[in-house]
Amino acid sequence: MRYPKLFLILLFIFSNYKIFAQCSGALGDPIVNVDFGSGANTFGPPLTSGITNYNYIAGSPNDGAYTIAKTISGLNPGWIQNIVNHTPNDANGYMMVVNASNSPGIFYQSTVSGLCPGTTYEFAAWIINILRNTGIKPKVKFTIENNGSVIGSLVTPEIPEGSSTNWIRYSLTFTTPTNLGVITLKMTNENPGGTGNDLALDDITFRACGPVITQTVNNSENINANLCEGQSANYLFKATVSSDVYNNPKYQWQANTGNGWNDIIGQENKEYTASFVNAQAGVYQYRLITAEAENIGIATCRVATSPFSINVTAFPIANAENFGPVCIGQTIRLNASGGTSYSWTGPNFLSTEKSPTIINATKEMAGDYTVTVSINGCSTTATTTVSILDQPIVATNITEATICEGSSIALSASGGASYQWTPAAGLSDPNAPNTIASPTETTKYSVKVSNGACSETTQITINVNKKAIVEAGADQKIISGQAINFNGKITGNDFTYYWTPSDYLDDPLKLNPIAKPTEDITYTLHAISNLGCATITDDIFIKVYPQIVIPNTFSPNGDSVNDTWNIPTAVAFPNPIVKIVNRNGQLVYQSTGAYKPWDGKLNGKDLPPAVYYYTIYFNEDFETYSGWINLIR
Repeated sequence: MRYPKLFLILLFIFSNYKIFAQCSGALGDPIVNVDFGSGANTFGPPLTSGITNYNYIAGSPNDGAYTIAKTISGLNPGWIQNIVNHTPNDANGYMMVVNASNSPGIFYQSTVSGLCPGTTYEFAAWIINILRNTGIKPKVKFTIENNGSVIGSLVTPEIPEGSSTNWIRYSLTFTTPTNLGVITLKMTNENPGGTGNDLALDDITFRACGPVITQTVNNSENINANLCEGQSANYLFKATVSSDVYNNPKYQWQANTGNGWNDIIGQENKEYTASFVNAQAGVYQYRLITAEAENIGIATCRVATSPFSINVTAFPIANAENFGPVCIGQTIRLNASGGTSYSWTGPNFLSTEKSPTIINATKEMAGDYTVTVSINGCSTTATTTVSILDQPIVATNITEATICEGSSIALSASGGASYQWTPAAGLSDPNAPNTIASPTETTKYSVKVSNGACSETTQITINVNKKAIVEAGADQKIISGQAINFNGKITGNDFTYYWTPSDYLDDPLKLNPIAKPTEDITYTLHAISNLGCATITDDIFIKVYPQIVIPNTFSPNGDSVNDTWNIPTAVAFPNPIVKIVNRNGQLVYQSTGAYKPWDGKLNGKDLPPAVYYYTIYFNEDFETYSGWINLIR
């Protein structure tokens, strides 16, 4: 972007669009057009020397300084942070951000050359008050001088605070004198800086201001028309020009086909007919320029109508498609491309959407769907054929069954061309119509039956009766005459149970009967499935020891009556250990291994009558017995 010789700082106001001394007629091409450029960086370069006496800061400017920036965001926190540059469709464009000096006075001046005497010009700019809160409001006086003499001025009102979008356009019109000399623009700060008087400026223009011109195309006020490529048409452009500006006006028609405006030779009236024969695609623009006769060839001294535009549009390449075939009950999805507007027709169907949908498809919806694709009134058509397929009718051999854990069952489905069973675990072939299921848990199988594009899903539930877990309990050891309470446990589905043998049990049909066996015995807990599954068993062994009786008196006097100290129970134990000591703790007898009764002797000699003391260890199931023996002679 360029920074012209003429640079206007106009301030902007918070309210709606306002104009001061605005040009009411046609405008010429901009002599000055300043938008401060654009770029990838947050801050733009400083202005050319001599345009402003303010200091440039590539950041947030203080009083008496300015910056060139894309946005206010990140600058002075007292400013509205979401203000961006004003230039339309320029996200990377810059604006000038001004922090006014503390002392009122001139802060900008510039000169303009190449103007014509006796010609009216408009000077305009977009401005905005950037203060977030109440403060000193910007107020600027614009003065235009010719060789130092004032020929026009404008004082803006105080511009109140507003929102981030309250850009205001200010403009000043003036007429150059016959003694045209050096035109100077002075910009004066009427309010002091300090707390406030901060603004942003963008899109400054300076151009000729001419008569009021009304325009028609073929007697229509719409100055834009559309034509399709290859067609032919004539367009009569008319311009009605007010007679209150130029003393000796002259006119010239111009055309722009993409390479700028060029005169149409010989077309100097206020009407012009553009003829199109087998029109080629493109945008064709026309305008009428006017000025004082002597200035018609000077671009800075003439004005122009708004462009008449004839848009010749190539016929679109229409495309239509659907995402079928579609199954009954599903959604038909259509799609078109190639244009800017669309019109669909089909079996009992109309739509202007680009990609319409039709829910709950039926057989009656099958057929051709045609779309008319248009751009600027130029249309072509395309057709797509929608097929509606029947859903498969699925049948299965069963809907629910019960099996024993570890067993298998055949599953079967029909009605389609392909099959998919889920979950696949435990199946012999999840992609076959017939498969063998061997689940370990109760499982709900789904089978998806397809006939190509359409599919239907149904389910089969296989209940699994788990194997019983039978626990008869830990083996036990008791002494004859004792009773034991069994601790049997069974987990599983629908089982009955009983114990065998029933000997010595209070009730063999109880899970925890009471047993009082008199001899070693093995009991078996049976769990019988009431659903036909396997019988499961578990055993418990009961070791029964005889009652232990230890005598405490014997008389080894040779009368064959009670001559030995004998423990009849000891013979039931393979390795009992018996020790006998006297009152001094001296070992007088010991039997290890098969029990041998004591005859009251030590080393073959009779021991004297006395009280002796014994310890007996039968096995690990019994604590060591101890006590006394009275030996009598």
